Amino acid sequence: MFMAWPAAAQAPHFEDTMAQRMVACTACHGVQGRAAPDGYYPRLAGKPAGYLYNQLLHFRDGRRTYRLMTQMVDPLSDAYLLEIAEHFAAMDVPYPAPARVDATPQDLQRGEQLTQRGDTARRLPACAACHGAALTGVQPATPGLLGLPRDYINAQLGAWRTGQRKAHAPDCMADIAQRLDIQDISAVSAWLSTQRLPANTHAVAPSATPLPLSCGSAQPPRAGGRP
Repeated sequence: MFMAWPAAAQAPHFEDTMAQRMVACTACHGVQGRAAPDGYYPRLAGKPAGYLYNQLLHFRDGRRTYRLMTQMVDPLSDAYLLEIAEHFAAMDVPYPAPARVDATPQDLQRGEQLTQRGDTARRLPACAACHGAALTGVQPATPGLLGLPRDYINAQLGAWRTGQRKAHAPDCMADIAQRLDIQDISAVSAWLSTQRLPANTHAVAPSATPLPLSCGSAQPPRAGGRP
């Protein structure tokens, strides 16, 4: 009596496209880079390509520390990192409605003040002065601040404040975060995370008005540093 062996399973279909290759990214950052529900893997879709490119460089070159990200991007060239950034920047998918947060009216008022007008006594420029009046970001490399979970905003401002997150010098965000106290960070994150996005969620064109302080990440470096 002879046993019939089952036919070999057909290999899954693979398309050599950026969407197929980026499944490794969307496994954490959500389908189409919309963000994961846990609040710590941020949205990639629609962010300025220059900003995404800078972050990939930061993870690869040690200015940001997250082992999984570093291991994924370490073998990749500048040109390929830019291609990844442009892939996610081109995506135009809806944002979720803002979540409810536990914050007092005073916290929200303070968060609105710092975000929209800053605090001149403490040499804190308004977030809107760099991230755009609508807070949706500024081309080519400044991200929007709306549509982000409160936990993520807290974590990133805290990382800059303690030196765990860095950017291209001069590191304007580290300078700002170190002038914020814990209550200010909580207030800013609460106010930002409760705001609805405008109809046009895209980053705006650069303004002719100079930035309030020098910022090394306001422009992305040119691809070509690593072949």
